[in-house]
Amino acid sequence: MPERQSAPDEVGASEVSPDEATGTRREPNGTAALPDRPAEDSKPAAAPTPPVEQGASTAAEETVRVESAKPTDANAPTEVMTAPRGPGVGSGFGSVFGADTPPPDDSATAVIASTVAEEAREPRHNRRRRVLLVAGVIVGLLAVLYVVDLVRTSGTLPRGITIAGQPVGELTPAEAEQRVQATIEPRTVRPVAVAVGPVRSEVDPRAAGLAVDWAGTIEQAGTQPLNPITRIRSLFTSRETGVASTVDNEALDSALQQLVPIVNRPPTEGTVRFEGATPLPVPPVDGQELNLPAAETVLVRDWTSGTVVNLPVTVLEPITTEDDVAEALAAVATPAVSAPVEIVGENVTGTLTPEVIASALSFRADASRGLVPEVNRQAIEEAVDPQMASSEQPGRDASLSFSTGQPVITPSQDGRGIDWEATLTDLLTVLTTTDGDRRITAVYAAQPADLTTEELEGLGITGVIGEFTTSGFARDSGLNIRRAAQVINGTIVEPGETFSLNGATVPRNASNGYVEAGIISDGHPSRGVGGGVSQVATTLYNAAYYAGMTDVEHQPHSFYISRYPPGREATVFEGAIDLRFRNDNPTGVLIETAWTPRSVTVRLYGTKRYDVTSTTGPRTRPTEPTKVTIPQGEPCVSSDGAPGFTVTDTRTLRDVGTGEVRTERQSTVYNPSPIVTCGSD
Repeated sequence: MPERQSAPDEVGASEVSPDEATGTRREPNGTAALPDRPAEDSKPAAAPTPPVEQGASTAAEETVRVESAKPTDANAPTEVMTAPRGPGVGSGFGSVFGADTPPPDDSATAVIASTVAEEAREPRHNRRRRVLLVAGVIVGLLAVLYVVDLVRTSGTLPRGITIAGQPVGELTPAEAEQRVQATIEPRTVRPVAVAVGPVRSEVDPRAAGLAVDWAGTIEQAGTQPLNPITRIRSLFTSRETGVASTVDNEALDSALQQLVPIVNRPPTEGTVRFEGATPLPVPPVDGQELNLPAAETVLVRDWTSGTVVNLPVTVLEPITTEDDVAEALAAVATPAVSAPVEIVGENVTGTLTPEVIASALSFRADASRGLVPEVNRQAIEEAVDPQMASSEQPGRDASLSFSTGQPVITPSQDGRGIDWEATLTDLLTVLTTTDGDRRITAVYAAQPADLTTEELEGLGITGVIGEFTTSGFARDSGLNIRRAAQVINGTIVEPGETFSLNGATVPRNASNGYVEAGIISDGHPSRGVGGGVSQVATTLYNAAYYAGMTDVEHQPHSFYISRYPPGREATVFEGAIDLRFRNDNPTGVLIETAWTPRSVTVRLYGTKRYDVTSTTGPRTRPTEPTKVTIPQGEPCVSSDGAPGFTVTDTRTLRDVGTGEVRTERQSTVYNPSPIVTCGSD
């Protein structure tokens, strides 16, 4: 066979063996070894073109693009490798992809396609179109679901709504009302349990004027929302809309007022009290009061809940501190009772013992000064005056006597005696001195009569025109009643003049002779300086009532007190509540008082103008008392309670000169007194 000649190469002709063509190295034993790997920093030589089988197509080539791993320029050329179609093409590309495939011909041409940039962008366009298509399908599906849900729930309450804990979402208004009524209606006739701090009580909803507004309850639940976000959120949440109620505000206020006497507690100011002559500190204590506006709101909102309704209170802080107490104890109380005090008069000496000093010394809370010491001058005077009587010449006021049926005047007489106000001016300074002279010099002065003979004669008095007596009081209250009666005794009310009980008796404090006693504060028992003066107010009010005086101002107690006539009584509170009447008679009026340990009497002297009668109407509109339980350990006074009521009093005045008659009517509403049970009962 003739020897086949190799085709000449443009660079140089050479014989190429099959091993060389494939880059295969033979080992000495004849086995083929893997081709040597070129160095990483050298470019491998172009492999010679392998022989082509006869009849194989050399014109058709398959182009393979190998893009850069980090393209930075869309116009950068792309390296293209071409491989001839032929045997082994389907299994790899030469030694790079598999040992069975011949390496590409070194004559393959690197082709730069003119459409490279367009082909690179085409997949991103396709992906964007696919994303928009999917999003459109989802939005459309959601819109269909929204419309279907809106149509399905049309005419029902919003999803997730609860009323008084009952789920009513997606029910028709009629179905929702039926479900709510089945749950709530039994609660509307049962007492509502309420709690105010540790105090437990009940409120009768019917007596309190509470009723369910069924239509309003369903209406306030709302209608189906159109906001798709709200509808989606309702799938996972619930919302309580509560019960709508109708309220009788007057009845509700009356029901809650029954809790006031038990709940309200004024702050206890710090002070120093005495046991005998031993001073003891009393720390301040917070008070509290029922927050009525907030309590009404809470009760109206929660009365159908079936649970205990907690009503809010307001904490009342005292204005004194424990430091104020400590200072008063050390600086005043302790040295005050450390030794007696002598009062030196004219040829006589009186002695204030530590026990008398302790009974007369008290402390008043002041926002800027802490605890201010006060001395009850009346108590000092009563203790020392008998010891000093021999040095005084007593005087007397003019007085009237009707023992003969006609007014007989006993003339007034001036006197001379100790001016206690001037004498006791420096008493506190002496009391707080422990290493000095504990003596006071009595100051004497003339003591003219408070009511002279001339004044009494000028009044034109013909007799008693009004009189009233009340009785029943504690010993400490009796001291204040006596003091207030002493102050107003002998007062003259001129024609056209208005008398004020507060104006005549304030300040009702220790330095003016008043002591701490029982008071009615917010309808419940408490204590305060001047307690008991309201009994003087009631007695004076009735005396002026029957004397035909014109009622300018008076306020009954909020709770009925059985020792007073219903609808015809009065209370006073310094700085807030007063008793005032006007003398519209042409002649003056004289006030006279008489006190005993059991009763107090007020008489008004003048010229009779009216015959006065009183008619008390029946007790109407009764309100039942609330039951209140005070836990053990809390301050408590048990009570059987009493119903509240409304009463009308009619005063008829007949003019004694003309016979003309007129009537005056006044209605009084008394709150019921609660039934109080103490925890230890």
